[in-house]
Amino acid sequence: MTNLRPKPTPRPSSAFLTVDLDREGKQTGFLMIPHSPHDDAWGATRVPIAVIKNGTGPTVILEGGNHGDEYEGPITICDLIRDLDPGRVQGRLILMPANNVHAVMAGQRTSPVDGLNFNRTFPGDPRGTITQQISAFVTDHILPIGDAFLDLHSGGSSLDIIPSAIVEPTDDPALHKRNIAAVQAFDAPMTVVISNLGEPRTATAAACRAGLVTVGTEMAGAGTVSLDALAVCRRGVANVLDHLGVVVREKPEPRRSEGQILELPGISAYVYATADGIFEPFHANGTKVSAGEPAGRIHCTWDPTRQPETLHYAADGILYGRRQPGRVKPGNCCLIVAAPYRGTL
Repeated sequence: MTNLRPKPTPRPSSAFLTVDLDREGKQTGFLMIPHSPHDDAWGATRVPIAVIKNGTGPTVILEGGNHGDEYEGPITICDLIRDLDPGRVQGRLILMPANNVHAVMAGQRTSPVDGLNFNRTFPGDPRGTITQQISAFVTDHILPIGDAFLDLHSGGSSLDIIPSAIVEPTDDPALHKRNIAAVQAFDAPMTVVISNLGEPRTATAAACRAGLVTVGTEMAGAGTVSLDALAVCRRGVANVLDHLGVVVREKPEPRRSEGQILELPGISAYVYATADGIFEPFHANGTKVSAGEPAGRIHCTWDPTRQPETLHYAADGILYGRRQPGRVKPGNCCLIVAAPYRGTL
């Protein structure tokens, strides 16, 4: 497997690496982004990066910490950095466990430095804010040398999601098939096609544009570390690395999921808050639900004379994710429904 697309010319940037991406063996270091805030005139933002290279084979990029309040993926990547014997690698791993590093250190979805959501900044700007510069470096210098990309997410502080592996849609039919094969190899409890309503600024959308086999995840969430989801993530990453031929398993791993593919069916997948208050969901994740069925209600406890406002599902399927904080404002995503995938495999 080789990414044969032409490599774009990198945009001028002041960012630099403290590791050599082409050197054999294991290295750990940083992507350095010069950063001059009030208290550090000539400082730098340090984004951790490790490279494990041995002989020939595919280059697989693993990203965690895209959002700073999502934990199972970064833990899994750090395990690999510390524990993986370079002699087991057939090719190259580029491991980035905390790409949105300021958000990771703050435990926030968005960066406290510039307020940006890293996963809505691709292809980035090498002369922009810190978050834009990080995504620009990934776009210009990391993705073009890769063959595959694993972007390990969880539901974060605001959502609790059934652990799942995610297919990023692409207009390239051949790449679409390779993506589905890799995502199914992950062998999560669910496989879900998520288009983010056509959002082109995500890391996985950028990876598909660059021609990389792309695997995403949503590993539980709720602002904590789920032991079950962490086990799914560790096993799934090992499964995909074996599938790609870069770290072959010593023993075959039995398949645990049924192989069904679901999708988020556009805007009808989402149930949004319509009022200011406290959300009471009616169903647990995994429940079968129907369009038009009451989904939950919003209470205004500081005005007990006001009747609760009932929300309804807009799609048939299963409840895939629920909002974690009870407090809601209009427009907050409260519930997400997944339905059987209607696309081509």
